[in-house]
Amino acid sequence: MKPKFAEDKVLLVVDIQNDFCPGGALAVPEGDRIIPVVNRIANRFTHVVFSQDWHPRDHFSFASAYEGKKPLDTIEVSYGTQILWPDHCVQGIAGAEFHRDLSALHCELILRKGFNKNIDSYSVFFENDHRTSTGLAGYLRERGLNKLYMVGLATDFCILFSTLDARRLGFEVTVIEDGVRGIDVKGSLDEAWRQMEKAGVRRIRENGLEGI
Repeated sequence: MKPKFAEDKVLLVVDIQNDFCPGGALAVPEGDRIIPVVNRIANRFTHVVFSQDWHPRDHFSFASAYEGKKPLDTIEVSYGTQILWPDHCVQGIAGAEFHRDLSALHCELILRKGFNKNIDSYSVFFENDHRTSTGLAGYLRERGLNKLYMVGLATDFCILFSTLDARRLGFEVTVIEDGVRGIDVKGSLDEAWRQMEKAGVRRIRENGLEGI
């Protein structure tokens, strides 16, 4: 067993749920391919936090809530442009469960997000109004966890928003690129990596963990 990383480091495992994996309602291409990588990485960390998308059935971001709208259409809301999604990660439904192959029994916290039906929530730190906090920042700071490593789904949405918020909050952030996959809506994946780089997010592969 390789030694675990220092006490100021935490692995954030973002939304590796059935609906975001192949066969799910909002499947990320090859989303399940990251799971063996994530499991290996998680075993290297003393501190692991999971996030879980957790929508009510009538969530306003679902295309099914609007007559004549289809998934990936957009609407304008108080905080900007909202992409409409297929119904996904509905509370209590199998699609919202973590993928059965995901294994990190020492996960210390499961953070649920997206449960407010009137606002979407990509980031693990704030809902999409960029004001309503999930409380995760306070949890991490209280425990002295200031160096964040992120894996999960999807690179160009929940990973992107989470990393940008984390940087604004003053955390050191690293994305492990073979532990993430993206949706890529109209070039959103390349744009996500560009924004993360501009924000000072570090990007490594699993084998780069040997140097931290």
